[in-house]
Amino acid sequence: MSQRALVIVDIQNDYFAGGQWPLAGQAEAAEKAAQILAAARAAGDAVIHIRHEITRPNAPFFVPGSEGAAIHSSVQPLPGETVIVKNFANSFRETPLKAELDGRGVTDLVILGSMSQNCIDSTTRAAADLGYGVTVIHDACATLDLTFGDQVIPAAQVQAAYMAALAFGFAKVVTAEAYLG
Repeated sequence: MSQRALVIVDIQNDYFAGGQWPLAGQAEAAEKAAQILAAARAAGDAVIHIRHEITRPNAPFFVPGSEGAAIHSSVQPLPGETVIVKNFANSFRETPLKAELDGRGVTDLVILGSMSQNCIDSTTRAAADLGYGVTVIHDACATLDLTFGDQVIPAAQVQAAYMAALAFGFAKVVTAEAYLG
């Protein structure tokens, strides 16, 4: 039994073109995620799907029960794969994720998904703090342009900054090609 788990975070319909909160490069990131998912399944790794729901009134996206909150077809769970619903950026916060991983004897996580500066960042940092070995597949993650004051930070710069920070002290950060190679 593998001690590694793939954790797919928030690859949901609202993040794609036509959704309520589309991200830059989401379709390309999902293609890479699908490649990693196929490899994890072939290797017998645990696969954990994380699905975000925003439960506050007037949520801008990921409304419970909506098509936008559904997991995208590119990484659709198979019967028997765990799906965890979360309400916070950190996939461990108030979810059974840690218990699920520990129950399977998982020691190492491969994390990918969306958004890089939010849910990927907080989940990766939490995983490292909990003692898991963490690898992030950076080209299987997506984000969007952000603003700070009157400055617009392009998605590519947001992505690079967050991946650099994660690589500095929390995870091994690699491309899908390098991981699969």
